[in-house]
Amino acid sequence: MLLVKPPQPGIAVERPLAWAPAIFILGMAAIFLPTMYDVARLTWTTEQGGHAPIIVATGGWVLWRELQTTEARARPGALWIGLPLLGLALLVYVVARITGILELEAFAMYGAIISAFYLMVGGALLRSLWFPILYLAVALPPPDQVVTFVTQPLKIGISQWSVSLLHMLGYPIASSGVTIQIANYQLLVAAACAGLNSIISLSAICLFYVYLRHKSDWVSFLTVAALVVPVAIFSNLVRVLTLILVTYYLGEAAGQGFIHDFAGLTVFLVALLTIFGADALFAGLREQRRAKA
Repeated sequence: MLLVKPPQPGIAVERPLAWAPAIFILGMAAIFLPTMYDVARLTWTTEQGGHAPIIVATGGWVLWRELQTTEARARPGALWIGLPLLGLALLVYVVARITGILELEAFAMYGAIISAFYLMVGGALLRSLWFPILYLAVALPPPDQVVTFVTQPLKIGISQWSVSLLHMLGYPIASSGVTIQIANYQLLVAAACAGLNSIISLSAICLFYVYLRHKSDWVSFLTVAALVVPVAIFSNLVRVLTLILVTYYLGEAAGQGFIHDFAGLTVFLVALLTIFGADALFAGLREQRRAKA
């Protein structure tokens, strides 16, 4: 009698799983490379997007660090959750790619990668990587409508605060909207000086420090993180004040030349030093309370 050996189901399952990482890498590379090339070429070369390479470098390091230390196990995610999300992200990606809406295309690409990653490793591992996932999204250009909606009142507010402060100090200064008149010079507070991109990048860098410092202490993390956006706005205010004073004392050419670009770097320094100081002050207060207790 000829005995037919029943098929071993484990082999059929293992083979697709063995090829799954390669399929994931090739599929994501097909949408990642052309989109990120356009993002880097069109936005990262501008002042508004100049922070993105720093975000990518530091975010990639945090992602690798969390993957090495996380206790969550990689288990395939639920198909009924991952596949609809992946299909929707890919559909939006195709439409945005055809219509040339780079901002929408970039976020759809990122959503597709996260959805595919969820199908590969599951929700537990994905939740353990929540910070690098959100942090890396800052490297993508925000939609123009959001930038316009947030930037205009922010520019007007920073302009008015700068003028009010310098006027109290006796400087011949006045403003109308985002236009500042000091002595014989007229300045326009541009989006690059006090815009959403600058606020987002400063907030991301400060949160990077707060996360590494207080990852295991949620009270300290949330307390210091709540100061990030006000600190970013304060740093932009310092930049605008610096450029106004440079223009007043050294002339318009100095205010729009090397010092203008250098002032952009000082914004990050001011933001980080302010966060360091606030964090040290908060830590000192907590130690005093513990000592009294």
